[in-house]
Amino acid sequence: MPSIVAITNTGTVSYQTFWGTQQQQSESAGSGIIIKQDSKYLYIATNNHVVADADSLKVQFVDNETVECKVQGTDASDDLAVVKVALSDIKDSTLKEIKVATVNEDTDTLEVGQGVIAIGNALGEGQSVTNGIISAMNRSITVNNVTFDGLFMTNAAINSGNSGGALLNADGRVIGINFAKTSEDGVEGMAYSIPVSNVKDLINS
Repeated sequence: MPSIVAITNTGTVSYQTFWGTQQQQSESAGSGIIIKQDSKYLYIATNNHVVADADSLKVQFVDNETVECKVQGTDASDDLAVVKVALSDIKDSTLKEIKVATVNEDTDTLEVGQGVIAIGNALGEGQSVTNGIISAMNRSITVNNVTFDGLFMTNAAINSGNSGGALLNADGRVIGINFAKTSEDGVEGMAYSIPVSNVKDLINS
């Protein structure tokens, strides 16, 4: 949990009224995973749709401390993004509470049926933890006419705000980045996670 953050995206939405086009600010919630720290910045992996169209972005750490962050890079085709937080903006007490996530890069150790844990900012209410199993591997899902392949499917509960959060194995190693679920009527327990082993080079770049 010290490696997971909540992300708040503040943007501007336009809507039509009798008097014409109006604008107002809106907020959306997501999650992120602390993946690297250098001498100046903390780097956080998340989904592109968590940070898209943001006027401002804030991250909240496990101790509830909130700071501004900036987008380092995005890839809409893989729904991935990396944001960064200046270490100078983070309190010393917070730096003692957080840590860089440990990533499991060996997919050969993963198999259908093994237990997993999902951590994220569900419904924008702060960190919560759910558990389940890997239900299937190498699955595909189409979101907004874009098809994503090579995914884990899990029955761990994934809800709005969990996007960009971590799917962990029993050793606490990150194996996936949670990003979508099937929400049709009569469908339960079909959530999807991007294997970090598939995108580690992209994230590093």
